[in-house]
Amino acid sequence: MAEQEGLSVTQFDSGQLAAVDGLCWLSVLSCLLLACSYVGSLYVWKSELPRDHPTVIKRRFTSVLVVSGLSPLFVLVWREFTGITTTPTLLALMGIRYEGLFSAIVLPLLLTMVLFLGPLMQQAMDCPWSLMDGIRVLLDPWFWSLCFSDVRWLRNQVVAPLTEELVFRACMLPMLVPCAGPSTAIFTCPLFFGVAHFHHVIEQLRFRQGSVTGIFLSAVFQFSYTAVFGAYTAFIFIRTGHLIGPVLCHSFCNYMGFPAISTAMEHPHRLTILSSYLLGVFLFLLLLFPFTDPSFYAAVTPVCSLSPSPSPLCLS
Repeated sequence: MAEQEGLSVTQFDSGQLAAVDGLCWLSVLSCLLLACSYVGSLYVWKSELPRDHPTVIKRRFTSVLVVSGLSPLFVLVWREFTGITTTPTLLALMGIRYEGLFSAIVLPLLLTMVLFLGPLMQQAMDCPWSLMDGIRVLLDPWFWSLCFSDVRWLRNQVVAPLTEELVFRACMLPMLVPCAGPSTAIFTCPLFFGVAHFHHVIEQLRFRQGSVTGIFLSAVFQFSYTAVFGAYTAFIFIRTGHLIGPVLCHSFCNYMGFPAISTAMEHPHRLTILSSYLLGVFLFLLLLFPFTDPSFYAAVTPVCSLSPSPSPLCLS
């Protein structure tokens, strides 16, 4: 048994860790500091401009990328204070590895698209383009050049998914799993993610973007669905042991937005669309565990090696 800074952690030959006094509060405190650092970096720039202004977005890119780049240091410091030693490298624990990479790119994103079968069907019905038109646009370099020159597109599809998943999943889960186990960590980690989005309330109140009641109700709703989404990507991270899957799913969900069920109810083909919604949810639940089977991603995932006891989530 190793002891350091008043904390003790038992490491078995299997590499599993038993959390004891001090580990949990230190893990939670580290995650809280990391979340505050991420959100705080958005406000180091004093400006009277709204959050969607290109100047504000570019400045926030700088600060949030710096914090995200330094975020692995939180895990290193946490590991030093707890005395936890691991066979997988720090990068592997954070989901940055080659084993099972192709599956990690394809399967979680496909699973998420299945969940959005209803909204995708609605988009297909309302889109004036044919399938071939869409393919030609996607293969056109000019289209991607326009996308990458749009700072709002970059924020929503690249920077936010990458930095948020790095900070709130890849860095936090390795600190929470030894304390709480994979199952509890999946539902604990999103709380930091959901609370982090409450900073939008400050800006909405500042620029008077609605009534106080409406803004807070919107914030509660946003907390709810960001927490659910955070639990989903945490589940993917633990099951696959890869960062790329949660990042791609995050980017896709940002593109799709929250499903417009009320619009679907009024659609001329609502029966077909609503059936697609139900079918998508059914297939998603049916495929959730098969598509995230750890055997597709090189056996036991690195973050699961930190679990204090065997977890069904870590098994094929």
